[in-house]
Amino acid sequence: MSQDLFQAPDYYNIDDLLTEEHLLIRQAARDWVKRDVSPIIEEAAQKAEFPKSIIKGLSEIGAFGPYIPEEYGGAGLDQISYGLIMQEIERGDSGVRSTASVQSSLVMFPIYAYGTEEQKQKFLPKLASGEFMGSFGLTEPDHGSNPGGMTTNFKDKGDHYLLNGAKMWISNAPFCDVAVVWAKNEEGRIHGLIVERGMEGFSTPETHNKWSLRASATGELLFNNVKVPKENLLTGKSGLGAPLSCLDSARYGIAWGAIGAAMDCYDTALRYAKERIQFDKPIASFQLQQKKLAEMITEITKAQLLALRLGQLKNEGKATTAQISMAKRNNVDMAIKIAREARQILGGMGIVGDYSIMRHMMNLESVITYEGTHDIHLLITGMDITGIAAFK
Repeated sequence: MSQDLFQAPDYYNIDDLLTEEHLLIRQAARDWVKRDVSPIIEEAAQKAEFPKSIIKGLSEIGAFGPYIPEEYGGAGLDQISYGLIMQEIERGDSGVRSTASVQSSLVMFPIYAYGTEEQKQKFLPKLASGEFMGSFGLTEPDHGSNPGGMTTNFKDKGDHYLLNGAKMWISNAPFCDVAVVWAKNEEGRIHGLIVERGMEGFSTPETHNKWSLRASATGELLFNNVKVPKENLLTGKSGLGAPLSCLDSARYGIAWGAIGAAMDCYDTALRYAKERIQFDKPIASFQLQQKKLAEMITEITKAQLLALRLGQLKNEGKATTAQISMAKRNNVDMAIKIAREARQILGGMGIVGDYSIMRHMMNLESVITYEGTHDIHLLITGMDITGIAAFK
């Protein structure tokens, strides 16, 4: 078990732009990651097991619905606080951040934004405390980047809805207590339904043999004539825009989270370069290694500024889907490139579990694809600036 020596870079004194509350919230999350995540995460990844022991800690640092009002069990924090928590958690591991992102942005957010008062009171406090864990069902075996083509459907049977279909690549699915599932009604309109563990015909088989997000539980959501009570329909919004608004919140968190993974890779590579002696001097003294490190800190700094400004826009209710898309694409791409360069600085040591870099690199291969692929996000920006949709 290697000691967590992480020191966060802040090349442009961005901490000066944060409030005292922001700094305290970030420090609490950072301390928790060092104490409860770093010592166990390599073994969890090697075993391909989600460490359920961390659920209580995630709740305690406010990682579950941090921006949900306190009356529903959330912390009532702003969007920058949410981003900083995601940054620190992903510095520990992308899979752990995925668990928190799904719970917050894809389960708690739609229930809070589109649910009835009864649904909010029933589910949100238990989700905030970690007593309930949630999952989000949008992606299907045949519909990923085109979620509007979904075939999962429900029919009105008078006193209940009958749900049929399947969802794939679902974080938290194997152990979720509730799932926010998006399906088409008989008119082809997309609605959200809250499906609860124990409903007959609802199963959640786990996805195995992953090389990425190995410390995160991934699975399917299968619905075989599941009877869903009518009071479990999310009535506040329908249509594809409803689930896409949830993805906006999740993508925002990812834009911050990816910075954490990049920071960890950079910090590890910098420390190693100063300590590794070759040709009678540290490899940090060689030009090509300095080039790698200088480019890393430059890209991290740019990503920090992008995320911070986006957080300000989110707080003001002004952030657009396209702006969030740009930050998600840029920051994840930045992080995966830094992970690859950092691995090279460590040479052969970069592939072993004594260091976090290879785990981050593998995780980021998923992060660059989920919540909208790298290519689709490029086309979202392209559509925004030209007014022409290239993916329809």
